[in-house]
Amino acid sequence: MTETLKYSVGVLAGETMRVIVKGKEQDIRALWLDGNAVKFIDQKILPHRFEITSAGTVEEVAGFIEDMTVRGAPSIGAAGAFGMAIAQITGADIHESAERLRRTRPTAFDLFYAIDKMIAASSEGRDVVRAAQDYADSVAEKCRMIGEHGNDLIKSGDRILTHCNAGALATVDHGTALAPIRAAHRSAKKIHVFADETRPRIQGALTSWELLQEGIPHDFIPDNAAGHLMQRGEVDMVIVGADRIASNGDFANKIGTYEKAVLAKENGIPFYTAAPVTTFDFSIESGADIPIEERHQDEVRFVGKERVCPEGASARNPAFDMTPARYLTGIITERGVFKPGELKRDKLQ
Repeated sequence: MTETLKYSVGVLAGETMRVIVKGKEQDIRALWLDGNAVKFIDQKILPHRFEITSAGTVEEVAGFIEDMTVRGAPSIGAAGAFGMAIAQITGADIHESAERLRRTRPTAFDLFYAIDKMIAASSEGRDVVRAAQDYADSVAEKCRMIGEHGNDLIKSGDRILTHCNAGALATVDHGTALAPIRAAHRSAKKIHVFADETRPRIQGALTSWELLQEGIPHDFIPDNAAGHLMQRGEVDMVIVGADRIASNGDFANKIGTYEKAVLAKENGIPFYTAAPVTTFDFSIESGADIPIEERHQDEVRFVGKERVCPEGASARNPAFDMTPARYLTGIITERGVFKPGELKRDKLQ
């Protein structure tokens, strides 16, 4: 079930993602639990239309994760937690539900972390619905703190490049990469953002949509324009999100992140990733152990319903790449900013 809402762009104050819905300013999270259903902002159809869609079964939640109705590691994690809450509400088997949800997206570690938290809550006799809501609230608060710590790195006048969408849509609220940008803008720093389009799913358009909602100056750019702007001295720093961070600081993020990191290092530009500690996977030593999801080739061969390559051409569609820790200036977390060599499980968890 979907509800189509009209929205308009406005310059909005406040601490969370805001949208003007039916002429009124509203705080809206990327997803939330509403009675016996999970509500999602449908990210597949943004920025053209704003719709809220509902999932009332574990299978429906899993489907929305798989088809990218919900995107971004922290939001996917919250979706997994809410899916487990739906399992409790509907009387579905908790372990079968967990396995179904785990199969949806292999790269984002927050999904597995959240599901394990809900299984622990169930085994301890706690209310999984309450645990899921607490989990989503904690993600939003962690992202708010990422904004606070990241804002300290940003100077007035900075021009910041980001890749994919690591805003409130991807993280329940506030954002990871966008949280410091939001905080800088709200503290009256003059900044400008370059938002990579991020093919093939054009997630940079979601970043542009969020920035427009808040009146943050930015340009939406082709992916392959980023190096040109760096070379011309038009980029002062790069901040991206992360879907999984290994013990040594290697991290997986949306495809195209690795090349931005290499270009940033070549041009002497600080390069940061921003993520809550739930994104750290201390069970793996390096990025070589991170599974990289490869999605259907039609996402590359078509833009909407329009074929953009010759009939019969095959395509590759890796959804993520791995950026080695040596390219990182730092990792922005809710606990502060760390260099890869400073990552310790007992320090972060």
